[in-house]
Amino acid sequence: MTETFKQQIETEARQAVTELLAQAGLRKGDVFVVGCSSSEIVGGHIGKDSSLEAAQAVYAGIAPVLAENGIWLAAQCCEHLNRALIIEREAAEKYGWEEVCVVPRPHAGGSWATTCWKQFQDPIAVEEIRAHAGIDIGGTLIGMHLRRVAVPVRLNLSRIGEANILCARTRPKLIGGERARYTEED
Repeated sequence: MTETFKQQIETEARQAVTELLAQAGLRKGDVFVVGCSSSEIVGGHIGKDSSLEAAQAVYAGIAPVLAENGIWLAAQCCEHLNRALIIEREAAEKYGWEEVCVVPRPHAGGSWATTCWKQFQDPIAVEEIRAHAGIDIGGTLIGMHLRRVAVPVRLNLSRIGEANILCARTRPKLIGGERARYTEED
């Protein structure tokens, strides 16, 4: 992988997370899930062409932006680990998510989860979370890890590298009938 392509991936990842945060209205302590097929980023087929370099470039683009905003990053593993998540122990404890015993590798968990495991201060794996927003890079199916109600967010950017991206934020459920109000304004 060329340095130019790695820089492109990092820049696109930073742009995507910055745009999504601007629209999502997250607060300090919220959780942001990222599913990332490094294979798709480099133009391969999901699960077939894992690239630690691509995953590291995505991390370099996303992690600092989330950290600056006090948002927890949750990294979704691949299907071989049942889409478990790698997250900082402190975040898992805050939300009451139960730790499971596994350490991701590029071909069992994916290059993205492996990269996050190595970069986090105190990483653990959990089976499920309810994130406040997230990015699906390359068709990794993050929806199972979002809070209800997920709202699609369209960005100016539609790809990171060669991988399509889908983004979502969440909002509280709207309850009530025709007399219900959802804001303080009349």
